[in-house]
Amino acid sequence: MYFICKLNFKVITKIINIFSFNNLIIFIIFYYLLKIFNSLIFSHAHGFTKLFVFGDSYVDTGNRNFSARSWNQPYGITLPGKPAGHYSNGRKMENTSLENGMNFAFGGTGVFDTLVSAPNMTIQIDLFQRQLQRNSIPRLILTPPLLWYLWPAMTILHTLPEMGLSAFTKSMIKQLGLNLQRIHGLGVRKIAVMNIQPLGCLPSETISDLYKNCSTSGNSVSLFHNQVLEKTVEKLNNKSKESVFVILNMYKAFLSALKKQASQPGTLKFKDPLRPCCEAVSTGYKCGNTEHGKRMYVVCNNPNSTFFWDDVHPSQAGWRAVYLALKSSAYSLALM
Repeated sequence: MYFICKLNFKVITKIINIFSFNNLIIFIIFYYLLKIFNSLIFSHAHGFTKLFVFGDSYVDTGNRNFSARSWNQPYGITLPGKPAGHYSNGRKMENTSLENGMNFAFGGTGVFDTLVSAPNMTIQIDLFQRQLQRNSIPRLILTPPLLWYLWPAMTILHTLPEMGLSAFTKSMIKQLGLNLQRIHGLGVRKIAVMNIQPLGCLPSETISDLYKNCSTSGNSVSLFHNQVLEKTVEKLNNKSKESVFVILNMYKAFLSALKKQASQPGTLKFKDPLRPCCEAVSTGYKCGNTEHGKRMYVVCNNPNSTFFWDDVHPSQAGWRAVYLALKSSAYSLALM
């Protein structure tokens, strides 16, 4: 069990701002979760043939321009060996095309506008709708066989909401519900909504405790969000009179992956699961930042030995651990 440190209200509110799309839904695109569905999405045996993705840096496979730090060294150091626009050291979902789906995700975006000049979720859905209107995506493929996966993104607002944590969360999820209904109204018949991971376990929050313990207050933010999300999804399903929307428990999957490593030292790779591989050298910098040509970060010797790659994103090995924790529930969903 991780001991949780207290965070003041501003810190808690900042966490939820940092994870704006976290309160929204976004599609799973990272490689290892995709492995769960490879045989499902691309196999008619289980009825799924297409995957469409919306979200932020957790699912962006290179849509942001070169100003994003995901295009800087050392991102992509494990695979493909150089920066490729995805926020990790390695595996991402294979580039999607019209044949297998499309990726509309942009790192740093959220349900609402953020400080990042890139399409928020509403605009990402607009882009998808335009493809439909142009007949670039035949409406026929939006009915089964098709499976949409939504993943809570990571960055909604970088300023503290004046309305307070509870009201802000409810406002975001309300908009999320509207986005879900809109996507469903465009012809999508199955949507798996990912709830939010334990925010208190992210390196950006555990650094103050030298990466030793998760924050109880931070995780409480996730739990509150997930409770509101669950109620919203239940109402949407009741309204549609069918189970269009299904929640996959990313909170449980992350904790399971982290605690399993911590409880079995020496038997699994993550001896220090809360410490990221790529760390900034001082406050004010992040992985990938440089100053006058000097790297303002350090990288561990073996990225495959860490669960987290940077201050908020899992490593390739971390995503694999989440994949293993989520595998059974994902298959159950696919068979529904």
